Amino acid sequence: MIPDASTFSPLGAASIPLTQYFEIHPVNPQARLVSQAVEIIRAGGLIAYPTDSCYALGCHIGDKEALERIRRIRKTDRHHHFTLVCDNLAQVARYARLGNAEFRMLKSVTPGPYTFLLPATRETPRRVQHDRRRTIGVRIPNHAVALALLAELGEPLMSSTLALPGDDLPLTDGAAIRDRLDRLVDAVLDAGHCGIEPTTVVDLAVLPPTVVRAGRGSLEPLGLSAPV
Repeated sequence: MIPDASTFSPLGAASIPLTQYFEIHPVNPQARLVSQAVEIIRAGGLIAYPTDSCYALGCHIGDKEALERIRRIRKTDRHHHFTLVCDNLAQVARYARLGNAEFRMLKSVTPGPYTFLLPATRETPRRVQHDRRRTIGVRIPNHAVALALLAELGEPLMSSTLALPGDDLPLTDGAAIRDRLDRLVDAVLDAGHCGIEPTTVVDLAVLPPTVVRAGRGSLEPLGLSAPV
C-alpha cells in the first residue's frame, strides 16, 4: 500500500496541491508542456514520466526532499539503486566512471532500455549512490518525451521505476497513475502506454560484468547470459 498524501505534510493532504496532468505526444512532445514539466523539476518537484521501458518517477539530481518522496512512495531502503537518466554518453561519464570496455558496451546499445551500474564519480551526490557500494545506475532512454525533458533540463534526471508496493507490474496508464499518485507527485506526463517490462540491468562495477535483471533490453548484443 502506498502512503497517503497527508504523510508528506503536517497540515494534511488538503495542503498539498493537486497533481498536474499533461497529455503529451509520445513522438512529438509539445515544447510548452516539456518546459512546464522542467520548471516543476527545477523547483524541487517530482514527476511521473514515460520512458522506453515503462513509466518512471523523476526529479532534480541530488534533491534530498524529492529523493525521500520517491523512497516513501516506493518503500525502498538506503540500498536501493537510483538511476541517473542521461541524454548522452558524455553526461554519463560525468557521473559514472567509464573505462574503454564499459564505454564501448554502453555505446553499442544506447539509447535503449538498459540500466548500467557503475562506480560513481565525485560529481555524483552521495545521497543518490548505493549506500555501501558507492555505485550509481545510469541509462540513456530511447523515448522522445524523456529525451525532450533531458534536453530542456540540461542535466540528468534522478529516477526510479514507477513500481508501487504490492503491485505485480509497473503502472502504464497515465490516468491511473494520476489517480494512484494524486498529491504524491507534482505532475504526470501521460504519453500513452509505453510498456510494462523494466530495463535490463547490468552490473559493470564487478568483474566479470553481471546481469542483475533481464528486462526489455536484449542480452545478445552484450554477450551476456541471464541470471540463473
